Amino acid sequence: MPHTLPAFSAQDALVAIMVTVSVSDESITTPELVAIERQVNHLPIFADYDMDNVREVAETVYRLMEEEDGLDTLFALVRDALPQRAWETAYALACEIAAADGTIRQSELRLLEELRHELEIDRLHAAAIERGARARHLTL
Repeated sequence: MPHTLPAFSAQDALVAIMVTVSVSDESITTPELVAIERQVNHLPIFADYDMDNVREVAETVYRLMEEEDGLDTLFALVRDALPQRAWETAYALACEIAAADGTIRQSELRLLEELRHELEIDRLHAAAIERGARARHLTL
């Protein structure tokens, strides 16, 4: 039975991408949750964002991931909400969350690949974004 989805703000769309990467391997880790909170609390793009919205956006993502075409629906919501100039930002945030727990699983890699395609991120730019995320999350 179809349900009405809330329209995302641009910031909601970015949060949705981060949550989607986090749940893509079916286990949300504490480092991933901390990374999402850190991004929302510190990045200028979230300056006027209400942190209370994160829970509602996460619940929408969870519902969508249970549906057969949920990921396609999510990508459509994200593309509708985000100006194209913020698509690389969305991809960068996705990479940050994927790298946050120190292990990028196959399911996360597949999601990043699909996101790259959906948001039309050029392969060279994607590689630079991915490398930067890996470098920021390196442990010794």
